[in-house]
Amino acid sequence: MKTYELLTVFKPNLDAEEVDKALDRLNAFVTEAGGKVESTDKSGRKKLAYDIQNFRDGFFVTTLISLPADKVAEFKRQLRLSDNILRTMFLEASKASV
Repeated sequence: MKTYELLTVFKPNLDAEEVDKALDRLNAFVTEAGGKVESTDKSGRKKLAYDIQNFRDGFFVTTLISLPADKVAEFKRQLRLSDNILRTMFLEASKASV
């Protein structure tokens, strides 16, 4: 299993409870796929460099996850299907950052 870093930008019109629910759904998918959520860092609401879907800011969350390689494509698909997510960046974490 490889370790990945996921940066998720949620829509700013969500309250903290809705963001937590969306994170719980993503974390549940990771565990169902045989993976593990290592850590979650909620950076909070930040201004975006440019407008995304007419939003000027977003709620940033960074998550470290371990996931089997054959489940990565399905996980990325789940991220794209979520209506509450503006952008994601999914990277393989290097040994130095873990």
